[in-house]
Amino acid sequence: MWTNTELKIRAKGAFYKNYLPCVLIALLMSIFIGTGVEVTRYIGEYDYYIYFLNLPVFRIAIGLVGTVALLIKIFLGNPLVVGGCRFFIMNQTMNPTNAEIGFGLRSQSYKNVVMTMFLKNLYISLWSLLLVVPGIIKHYEYLMIPYIMAENPEMDGREAFLISKKMMTGQKLYAFWLDLSFLGWWILETFTMGIVGIFFVQPYYQATIAELYSVNRTRAYQEGYIR
Repeated sequence: MWTNTELKIRAKGAFYKNYLPCVLIALLMSIFIGTGVEVTRYIGEYDYYIYFLNLPVFRIAIGLVGTVALLIKIFLGNPLVVGGCRFFIMNQTMNPTNAEIGFGLRSQSYKNVVMTMFLKNLYISLWSLLLVVPGIIKHYEYLMIPYIMAENPEMDGREAFLISKKMMTGQKLYAFWLDLSFLGWWILETFTMGIVGIFFVQPYYQATIAELYSVNRTRAYQEGYIR
């Protein structure tokens, strides 16, 4: 069984040896991972004020902005996130270039990547509507999906979901504690207005989750549910 310290040591080594590309890729990933959440929050805030101002035209405008942002996330952002995951997987053993972030867009299986990532985010959102805890559980259950698609873009989405679920069986709580181990860094990131996040925390975190995927992939080969 892996430990937080083990993953983080390997992640730091991979991150430092290819520092600037890791910073850039992690920055792009963080932008697109957060897009849907941020737009939804802003729409909610504006909707509150528009209700009292009673200006329907603004409702339409904000709705259009939110729709465009969502489409960008689905058709551009999600494939870029998959490309970023591929970059951090490759970065463990070599020095990939920034061009790897476009892998999901260039792949002949682009449609499959888009659909699988869309369903991943949709299912997590739907489970989150029930209660917070089921949404968190599903987040960790599906955590490996973008990494699986990064190495197997042609894989059927149902199989990717199944493999991620098997990989994370018995590990969701440990992955949650792994995330919590970054809490101090995220607080520091907030106090530095994101500077520490851009140049250290985000690439460090992405490299760590890529290491978690590599450990799970090795175990999956040993247990025989992937070939």
